[in-house]
Amino acid sequence: MPQAIAETVFDVLYLSFALIAGLTMLIKGNDSLVKKAGLMAALLGAGDSFHLVPRAYALWTAGLEANAAALGIGKFITSITMTVFYLILYYIWRDRYQIKERKSLTGAMWILAILRIAFCLFPQNQWLTYRQPLLFGVLRNIPFAIMGIVIIIIFVQETKKAKDSVFRFMPLAVTLSFGFYLPVVLFSGVVPIVGVLMIPKTLAYVWIVLMGWRLYRQSEGQI
Repeated sequence: MPQAIAETVFDVLYLSFALIAGLTMLIKGNDSLVKKAGLMAALLGAGDSFHLVPRAYALWTAGLEANAAALGIGKFITSITMTVFYLILYYIWRDRYQIKERKSLTGAMWILAILRIAFCLFPQNQWLTYRQPLLFGVLRNIPFAIMGIVIIIIFVQETKKAKDSVFRFMPLAVTLSFGFYLPVVLFSGVVPIVGVLMIPKTLAYVWIVLMGWRLYRQSEGQI
């Protein structure tokens, strides 16, 4: 019961923040960059809700294993939306630093996103089972991790060059999100306590959304 209370409170606060911040930026944003940040945040909240809401329900009722199908479907949807999340973040990078060329990089990001989604669609993922195969857990996350590495590198390059105070910590936030997420993929099946790393991973995403929110406030002349 303490776990159910703690997780539910955390998830409600997180999802509410992501959705409210995202929709506010999307609706009230004055430029395309802010609207992209809003879309990214709203997608994060909406996508994660498909996983976190069934998880909260499971914790308050018959348990996680008894609700494996709902949790698996939610995890599948979240896997897709997070892929799109990083694709939008890539386009935020292009807009923020006025990148006009580097079409090969754009093509690579799209290929990685398509590969990630394709791997997610394979029936071998066994999304509806409680303990899913590690092999496809690793395979579908390889292109996803490469997308993350690309995002880290290009933001490091441009934030330093532009001395960008708004996104200067974006590489660190993305690094932390993957640093906390990948051990869960690899080890949570045999060491369940590793799953607790999803909390700091989520906080890293909150940090990313807060950077978008700062961009929005800056565009409104509030900071």
